[in-house]
Amino acid sequence: MAYSFRLSMGALAVAAIALGPVKAAATVPFLPHEALYELSLLKTRGSSPINSARGRMVYQFSGNPCEGYTSESRQVSELEVGEGKVTLSDLRMTAWEDATGKSYRFKSDSRMNETESSPTDGVAERNGDHITVKLKQPVVKTFTLDGTTVFPNQQVQRIVEAAREGKTLLELTFYDGSDDGEKVYNTLTVIGQPIPPDKPIASPDPATESEQMKGLTRWPVTVSYYDHDAKKTEGAQTPVYTMSFELYENGVSRSLVLDYNDFVIAGALSKLEIKDSKVTKSCTH
Repeated sequence: MAYSFRLSMGALAVAAIALGPVKAAATVPFLPHEALYELSLLKTRGSSPINSARGRMVYQFSGNPCEGYTSESRQVSELEVGEGKVTLSDLRMTAWEDATGKSYRFKSDSRMNETESSPTDGVAERNGDHITVKLKQPVVKTFTLDGTTVFPNQQVQRIVEAAREGKTLLELTFYDGSDDGEKVYNTLTVIGQPIPPDKPIASPDPATESEQMKGLTRWPVTVSYYDHDAKKTEGAQTPVYTMSFELYENGVSRSLVLDYNDFVIAGALSKLEIKDSKVTKSCTH
């Protein structure tokens, strides 16, 4: 079995996007930034053959409410399984989403060891009670999604708003164009009690050391991703993966834990560079 670990664009957004003050969902101002995460094996379960894991993920985010937001990521990871076998994966993804969540464009390219790349290219447009997705790669195809489905930036907005409102549970149907461009997830977000700004931090990182972050409240958050198309059986459905992190009230997250059921990956934030946001005066969003 070929093992790999990755983050969907939604997970990347939750992990690294910095948000300004939240008002209405359509007017949340995202802040351009660059984040670097160091990935390592935290633990394994059961009969998992994985002996070690390491990787690095670079995530860049730019744009404004008028022009929309662009995210670019590259994740290179290495998993060592039994008998010294190593699986090397390289995933690159670029996406653009307008500020209102009506339009979403995505491109991705993934490689596993020496195999050929697996590109994905498409666009999703929200039209009333449905979303039309047009794929160019890996195959030319058009299909529709339920209009309640959210894109990556919308997912982040909803989580931040729910946390501020004191909600503990949030269910969303999620699409980011990952995998073959047709994957849809049902997500369940669990939001814990707010963590006081003065609570001691065991492992400081660029987020905790940033002047912009000091004095801000944060929440423990866990997002579970379930296969939307999986056949329902008796009992609880097992998530494809689960991501836990601490979410600040301005949208920045730290202390990532990525649970893939038979192994768990820790994501340590080693760099967080907030860049200037250029918003034109004529912007009306």
